[in-house]
Amino acid sequence: MNVGILSKRTTNLAGEIKKFYENKGFNVVIYTLENLSINENLFNNDFYILKSKNLFFLYAGFFLKANNIPVVPNPQVSFMQKNRIQSHFLLEKADLLTPRFYLGKSETLINQLDSEVFPLILKPIMGSGSKGVKVINSVQELKAEDKEILYLENFIKGLHYNVYFIDNRICTLIKPPLSNEHADMKKVNTPKDIEDLIKKWRLFLAESNLFGHLDIVREESSKDLYVVDPGSFPEFTNWNCSSSPVKEICNLILNQVEEMKNKLNNDIQHTRVNE
Repeated sequence: MNVGILSKRTTNLAGEIKKFYENKGFNVVIYTLENLSINENLFNNDFYILKSKNLFFLYAGFFLKANNIPVVPNPQVSFMQKNRIQSHFLLEKADLLTPRFYLGKSETLINQLDSEVFPLILKPIMGSGSKGVKVINSVQELKAEDKEILYLENFIKGLHYNVYFIDNRICTLIKPPLSNEHADMKKVNTPKDIEDLIKKWRLFLAESNLFGHLDIVREESSKDLYVVDPGSFPEFTNWNCSSSPVKEICNLILNQVEEMKNKLNNDIQHTRVNE
């Protein structure tokens, strides 16, 4: 079987996934920004793993999916988790709490935001994790931001969690506020309400949610859980709830690909019968 991996790098989790499949006798190519070209040559692989949510890799995922090449995770769902605005409404549709956001040019926001809404969190519209994220404490600080359009969220004060999930397994860690998944974290037993939240999220996205993570904040006064950042394919750097996650992730992907191929074949046969 020929496998393509769409990834910013050839090391870390992408490299481990490549090694796992090669040990099974598969031919594996990692496509980075340096060697990826979106054209019919990509059809030489049986399926693709969308490791990165970089827009170029997402475009490749859309191209492949449109040509009936299995891609895991689903490119559309991955895109919706990368785009802050789409992820906000996706989380709301899943009936999960997520911070209110403000969107506009800096001068418009300066004129319209009341002082009591601060502090706010400035985030890139396209992105996930902590890259480009900063706290804005006042209208005056907004004056220094000259980006065309700003995306701001309410700052939720409370206990921050990084919660991984692989199939039915959940790994919960307490993390420093506004940190990425590579920061030092403390593993804790998963609280029941976080377990229920993860189950609701996975059920909402169904087969598009084999694994991933959510950044969650427990608001300090109400104790409500707010999802502040979803992720479709983390590095699982702090996964320490069992042995290495690579084997289980790779097997879940293989099972998903088999289901996708069976569905495609059934659809083709159904179309032929109706012609």
